[in-house]
Amino acid sequence: MEQETIAGIIFVAMYAVIVSEKIHRTIIAMIGAILMIIMGIMTQETAVHHIDFNTLGLLIGMMIIVAITSKTGLFNFIAVWAAKKAKADPVNLLVYLSLITAICSAFLDNVTTVLLMVPVTFSITTKLHVDVMPYLLAQVIASNVGGTATLIGDPPNIMIGSAVKELTFAAFIENLAIISIINLILITAIFVLLYRKHLTTKPELKALVMQENEWDELKDIPLLRKCLFVLGLVILMFFLHSLTGLESSLIAIAGAFLLLLLVGKEEFVEHAMHGVEWPTIFFFIGLFIAVGGLVETGVIRDLAVQGVNLTGGDVTKTSMLVLWMSAIVSAFLDNIPFVATMIPLIQDMGAMGVSNLEPVWWSLALGACLGGNGTIIGASANVIVAGMAAERGVPMTFVRFMMVGFPLMILTILTSTVYVYLRYLM
Repeated sequence: MEQETIAGIIFVAMYAVIVSEKIHRTIIAMIGAILMIIMGIMTQETAVHHIDFNTLGLLIGMMIIVAITSKTGLFNFIAVWAAKKAKADPVNLLVYLSLITAICSAFLDNVTTVLLMVPVTFSITTKLHVDVMPYLLAQVIASNVGGTATLIGDPPNIMIGSAVKELTFAAFIENLAIISIINLILITAIFVLLYRKHLTTKPELKALVMQENEWDELKDIPLLRKCLFVLGLVILMFFLHSLTGLESSLIAIAGAFLLLLLVGKEEFVEHAMHGVEWPTIFFFIGLFIAVGGLVETGVIRDLAVQGVNLTGGDVTKTSMLVLWMSAIVSAFLDNIPFVATMIPLIQDMGAMGVSNLEPVWWSLALGACLGGNGTIIGASANVIVAGMAAERGVPMTFVRFMMVGFPLMILTILTSTVYVYLRYLM
């Protein structure tokens, strides 16, 4: 009990300082992780085991690919193309970028998507002289909603699909795509209502953008061909994950160094390493270890067990509780260890004779994925966008994100509650 208390105090204190934003969140996360080890919550070896190297490898690999690709002008090309399709109207552009992000997040993972989309967003908002923050907020929330729709869109879905063989790629699309589309339409409409009066630009800037030739933005065609080849190969391997068994981290890292090999210039290695958001990487390391302290002391498991016990094995009550509990917990903690804890608990319910666990699994997927929109550290994509924005001189604060993200998270969970009840539990 003492260990649980110490771990809880360290985590709550760490979280409070992160929310206050007085000290950089990377410093606080690493100090929290170090305290977990110093206070005897876990050994250094155990702490290392709690670091999700699959996530870190994916991030580093894709950051390297994005850094090299940025030198080709591809992101400016996409920015001008999207702006012209939207008639250079800032509100229409918000809708276009949100939809593109959500669709890509369904078939890539959402981290890869935002790494590709954020440079595009900064490029076009700079051309139109509009505030980039509404676009970043809309895209990160759209990425988490879009990632909910498929087996490979978000890590919790991958974990659930791996644990329950009946839940195939097609099953995820059949069961979660509809509610993901509904939620995407809702949040996009709300963003338009919230920001339509603020997203204005001068007619002459619109005219300049409409006159631009997107093809002129491409600066290095030979390099672009190599980047597109490697990026296409990486995306293909992501799709074939269930067949090859290769982790996404290995695919991303292999793609990054294959691209460096194809480029064959030493200066690209330096440029690629500078393109990795190291503060974000170390924030994740600290967060993984800090949450690992809660796992080791049984805090997360106790929370999950007590929640499931409240329902007495009733499928309807369990589904609703899992949906809301996973959403709230995933807003404030990393959803990966929580889902890892919940999977065997739900499987145990089946072993104890509870039939029809399907709505419980979909509730877990919806809650864990959509709950990440609640706070800036609720999902990997949120942290990545915040880090990339900070690098470009646009701080995305914890409070500002939560003021927009948390109400939208609650709204999407409400619609998901209605969906799960009407489709599976009536």
